[in-house]
Amino acid sequence: MSFFRLLAVAMMLTALPVLAQDADCPQHYRYTFSWSQAQSCDFLPRGGTSTGTPVTLDPEPHPGWLALQEPGLSKQEKDRRAILAMAGPYRTSFEFLETVAYTPDFERGRPYQSWGTEYIYVIEDQPDFVSLQHIIVMFVKGQDGEIMGPFVQKHWRQDWQYQKDSVFAFVGDNAWQHRPVPAADVSGSWMQSVYQVDDSPRYESWGRWQHRGNVSTWISAETWRPLPRRESSVRDDYDVLVGTNRHTIVPTGWVHEEENYKVRLDGQGEIAGGLPFLAKELGVNRYERIVDFDFSAGDDYWQQTSRYWEDARAVWSELLRAADQHTIVESANGVPLFAVLFEQAETLSDDADYDSEEVRQKIRTALMPYFQ
Repeated sequence: MSFFRLLAVAMMLTALPVLAQDADCPQHYRYTFSWSQAQSCDFLPRGGTSTGTPVTLDPEPHPGWLALQEPGLSKQEKDRRAILAMAGPYRTSFEFLETVAYTPDFERGRPYQSWGTEYIYVIEDQPDFVSLQHIIVMFVKGQDGEIMGPFVQKHWRQDWQYQKDSVFAFVGDNAWQHRPVPAADVSGSWMQSVYQVDDSPRYESWGRWQHRGNVSTWISAETWRPLPRRESSVRDDYDVLVGTNRHTIVPTGWVHEEENYKVRLDGQGEIAGGLPFLAKELGVNRYERIVDFDFSAGDDYWQQTSRYWEDARAVWSELLRAADQHTIVESANGVPLFAVLFEQAETLSDDADYDSEEVRQKIRTALMPYFQ
């Protein structure tokens, strides 16, 4: 897949129809939560403009949730099952809304909504480590009703490691540092490491799973993270998200909740003086299990490229362990990082004489311009 086609797919895949602005600004076009008394009509959600094909929600409680109801499980095993319960076929929805303003001149941003269909694959499953790869597969309805697709996109990855005693922390300005986890927080905790589509780091945080009756939920410690693409493409008034996450397994799938502070930094990478906190943002990302959806294109893509991405993960791990701090940029010589690795994944995976060590060397060479 060419770089320009990748860009086109990225713009289409996670998209909700955008409602046309109504002159009377009817109440049902607004969010029912927060800012309900606002009188302006410029608060419609932003997002994409494409429409997907209908999906069928799974009417039954999913196997991952049922597995958590089994009596007699050890705490660590129940934690692991909760993580594995996130795998499977989903309709996903992403919603973000600024709920609290902290500065006198703050102008709230429009809420964000998007959706997609994706399969989450288990790529490693050990008692103390689980890795989950998200793959988007979308069919899009054109203006004339024609169905286009499938469009396939390797999406984010989440790794879970039991009792990890260090965190790869974002410290602002494209920089990352290895830092110790407080000793009191290590026992019984799971570190969630989130990676972007090219397997570059996004954020890490630790927390403990809580199992109370039929509710299994993980709550993270507060950590910094870079601006997501949904924000960096439209905002330049803050530098870092300071956030916490909650993952909860429910009978219909799972829910990812976020609480993020939008914060300015100074030239030394510290929280700025004056009025550094702009706003608080809440996010709710729902993963609802679906049935009878054709994810075969995603299966084919992952089968074809999984050995390349395994090598890419190994090289990333090697490079990140090589120093206590790294500066990693998203673009070098005018080429985005993801475009380089996606191009390699397509071309090298087709090689009948695929050699893992040769591929790893090519990945190392490709990544070096992005480490500064």
